[in-house]
Amino acid sequence: EFVVPSPSNTFVTTTTATASPHKSNKTQHLGSAVGTTTMKISVLAATLLASQSNLRPYSVRAFTAHRNVVAAAAASASRTSAPRYGPTSLVASTCKMSTTADVDVATADDATAASANNPLLENTSLPKFQSIQPSQLTPAMTSILSQLDASFASLESSLSAKLAGRDPSSSSSSSSPISYDEVLPALEKMQHPLGYAWSIASHLNGVKNTDELRKEYEANQPKVVQASMKFGQSKVLYDALSSLRTSWETADEEAATSSFLAAQRRRAVSNTLRSMTLQGVGLPVGSPEQVRFNEIKLRFAELSTAFSNNVLDATKAFGLTVTDPSDVEDVPESALAMWAEAHRRFLVKEAETEGDEEKKTEAEGMEVDAAKGPWRITLDGPSYIAAMQHMPNRDVRKKVYLGYLTRASEFTASEAEAEAEAADNKGEETKEEKAPIGKNNVLIIEEILKLRKEMAGLLGFDNYAEMSLASKMAPDVASVTNLSNLILEKALPAAQRELAAATDLARATGGPEYSESNLPKLMPWDTSFWVERLKEKTFDLKEEELRPYFAL
Repeated sequence: EFVVPSPSNTFVTTTTATASPHKSNKTQHLGSAVGTTTMKISVLAATLLASQSNLRPYSVRAFTAHRNVVAAAAASASRTSAPRYGPTSLVASTCKMSTTADVDVATADDATAASANNPLLENTSLPKFQSIQPSQLTPAMTSILSQLDASFASLESSLSAKLAGRDPSSSSSSSSPISYDEVLPALEKMQHPLGYAWSIASHLNGVKNTDELRKEYEANQPKVVQASMKFGQSKVLYDALSSLRTSWETADEEAATSSFLAAQRRRAVSNTLRSMTLQGVGLPVGSPEQVRFNEIKLRFAELSTAFSNNVLDATKAFGLTVTDPSDVEDVPESALAMWAEAHRRFLVKEAETEGDEEKKTEAEGMEVDAAKGPWRITLDGPSYIAAMQHMPNRDVRKKVYLGYLTRASEFTASEAEAEAEAADNKGEETKEEKAPIGKNNVLIIEEILKLRKEMAGLLGFDNYAEMSLASKMAPDVASVTNLSNLILEKALPAAQRELAAATDLARATGGPEYSESNLPKLMPWDTSFWVERLKEKTFDLKEEELRPYFAL
């Protein structure tokens, strides 16, 4: 596929979290009570349901590129000499901007020098994360997109000539058909620098987000989306691939499918044609339908990035400091150490915000005592999960749970938007003419759903679920629903039994606050804690005892 959208893994997780306040307590209890085996089944169900709503933002190629970047980050920490990444023949073509005779020589030299020092353009090796700066993203994307535009125009010209029966290198006629290597492999090499650089930028934007990187990323995202639409809506490319498929269909069927390579080429062409169809290649060029379709694609990218940023901002904004040792009784040492270190980092950041260098130095040098605290719980995954599973104080668990559940929702958006407006008034950001998207992800979800329905209609589908399933294994929406219901039928009884066992354990060992008269049923912030205690009792094993064997 050609789309290189911004990775937003957070989207899948946080959509559920944001929408959770509308779910019944019964559903929340049962979901929390599901054991290891049942949760594996639930992951399968979630995967299949994602095909109905298409929450997964990746194409196969974008996911592969992103996975390679993540693997490279891990590998670079343990290897002294890194293996080469990708085709080595791309060095010269991707590290320089294409020039023409009338381009000023000094400008071309400056661009080449800048490219040579930009790690985002060095796509033949593992990413040099330690050398990448946010300010390098725009020059890298400018260089890559400029080269890509020229290369793709040349490819289209060559394919057009072949489709018209002409020799691309001369004006004479030619009867040689278009070959596979002239299309998809050439396109792969052409797109590699863009996929490589943008995957790195997307990964860093997700795991090391800063104001400067966010600004650079948002400035370049529309350019990347427009480049991907140029590929996906190229009539010449579509006709060339169609011609290639037709030539195979008219050839000897047995010979065409006898080798593994031939079968894979057929599938690659078929999948690419389908992808281009879903990207609007069939819409008339310049028509209102195509214009609107492209507007929706750009808006999707903007909304997706805003959604992820809102979740990230809300996650960073929350913090709960615990000072009473009785509140963390029996909490694993690893969790206490994590929370104690989080408190130290909070003090350092607070001093930086206040501009107090003396206080900052003192905080940086303070000795962290995991046993004595203080401890600061955040909404980052490891911290949140540890609190839900091991924090004995119900009130603390409730505050953390509700903080996590209401991230970037109507419950927290007003305060976040007020802070953003205050930053604008101080001149820290430049206001745009268009209305801001806002910090409330519920409104973003609603807009995305409306745009998805509209986009599906432009392509001739009844709804977005049908459009999503066009590129998936499930034959139709009913099949996904039937499988989900089948899994629910098998998983629900097991979840109910586990919830009942966890409730009985809480009644027996939790004290008066868990008596049936004081607490008719376990609340959502109770279930994870008591399911963990049930697991420890059932298997006579604590998770902390396994930690030395799984240090990473």
